[in-house]
Amino acid sequence: MAKFSIGFGVVLLVLGLIGFVATGSAHPTALIPAWFGLALVVLGLLARTEDARKRMLWMHIAVTVGLVGFLFPGVMAVTAYVKAHGRALARPEATEEQAAMAVVCLGFVAMCIRSFIAARCGRNTQV
Repeated sequence: MAKFSIGFGVVLLVLGLIGFVATGSAHPTALIPAWFGLALVVLGLLARTEDARKRMLWMHIAVTVGLVGFLFPGVMAVTAYVKAHGRALARPEATEEQAAMAVVCLGFVAMCIRSFIAARCGRNTQV
């Protein structure tokens, strides 16, 4: 899972940089996905250890970062779409970036949960 954390982190880094450039490099908040991506990359690198307890700790922190990266941008994007009532979005670039970040983070969280369940089942069958 450490490799997945690094991969999803790179995707978020790219998303943040693309969003920042797309807004004319005028809105530093467009870099928020990049910061989440950087956190996932660092946590993924820390999780590449032989110590199972440390690996588990770093990956649980990473999935928490992913969950926060899904919830807050997801809620903001849904709120923006609901407020628009079918009209044009007030800040379409920001809303699209928030939605994309939420989808990427949701995918990461889903993969982590699947891995955690598989690890738990594997541990129970070995006993």
